[in-house]
Amino acid sequence: MKKFILTSVLGVFLSASFTAMAQKQPEEYLGLPGDNLNLYAVMKLFQESETLEAFEKSLNDENSRINNLDLNRDNYVDYIKVVNLADGNVHTIVLQAVLESNQSQDVAVFTVERFNDEEVQIQLIGDELLYGKNYIVEPIYAETPNPGYIGRANRRNRVVTTTYVEVAAWPIVRVIYRPGYAGWRSSWYWGHYPPYWSTWSPVYWHNYYGYHYYWQPDYYVHYRRWHEPRFIRYHEVYYTRQRVFAPAVNNNINSGNYKTTYSRPESRRDGEALFAKTHPEEYRRSSAVAGTISERLPASQSTPARQSAETNTGTDRRLPAATTNRSATGTSAGKNNSGVLRSNEAATRRARQSSKDVSSSSRRSSERSTATQKEPETSKSSESSSSRRK
Repeated sequence: MKKFILTSVLGVFLSASFTAMAQKQPEEYLGLPGDNLNLYAVMKLFQESETLEAFEKSLNDENSRINNLDLNRDNYVDYIKVVNLADGNVHTIVLQAVLESNQSQDVAVFTVERFNDEEVQIQLIGDELLYGKNYIVEPIYAETPNPGYIGRANRRNRVVTTTYVEVAAWPIVRVIYRPGYAGWRSSWYWGHYPPYWSTWSPVYWHNYYGYHYYWQPDYYVHYRRWHEPRFIRYHEVYYTRQRVFAPAVNNNINSGNYKTTYSRPESRRDGEALFAKTHPEEYRRSSAVAGTISERLPASQSTPARQSAETNTGTDRRLPAATTNRSATGTSAGKNNSGVLRSNEAATRRARQSSKDVSSSSRRSSERSTATQKEPETSKSSESSSSRRK
């Protein structure tokens, strides 16, 4: 009976702990694989890229720190290829993760539509398996200032609106609407990857989030969430005809196999430290906007930034040597910056303790001086000792 009661109490305690942990997650948390591919960052990269080929290269660059997806759970970030499907004045530009030789998963899709007046509208729609239904990111268009879809950050900060004419001037948009342009499809696939690409292990989500947190003032000033596809034939042209999804991904979601990425909340400070090191000016500017980011944890709770895979099923497409070196470098950078932060905190604690010691010593000296007027030598000794400690 006692064993049953203890087991029941333990079950309730663990359930409450998990509930509390879920409530502490940042507002951006989805609890889905899409957490590890920030679509605001993807939209920003698309706007800044010159061509789709250059966009794909940057998206799969470890140093861009945008792609952190590991959908096949082999402890390596998946390669994302780009496929542009042209249909008249509409382009559906698909981002597709390569998982196996015969298995891929659409991650997100850009819908780009040009109107008769040469204006262009664009949206980035996350696949519902990875992001949930209608997770859509778009520029903040000037014609519809609806605060219900601008987002929390934009209600605090200055908003930069965009017109359809300005979208038409984005470099990639200009390219895909050139006369005679027939679309572009990545030539890479499972086992055959570009020579410049090498693999790396994903970081825990809180680490990834900690890095991107400081980009949020920039993300939310230029882009927002929207509630529905603007391209009215989205389901007809893409969703029912072109969308590719992997049953294994759905099974992993239902089985909770992707939850490991949320198991190191303290790794957030590693991501923050990495951002501060690689983007010092942006860090100072964003810190002023965002305020205090997170509570620093004791050094004893620090953990490696990289995830530990339960199983490793890597194949010949992986490059272990290169991966080891790159991962070690990235993790070391995060730890070094965290060490500096912890050192500063320790110094602050020592200074506060020293101040308390001095104050306490002063009070004891005063009490002894009052109580022992007949023992001047002892009083003088106490005062001298207190002075030295000060």
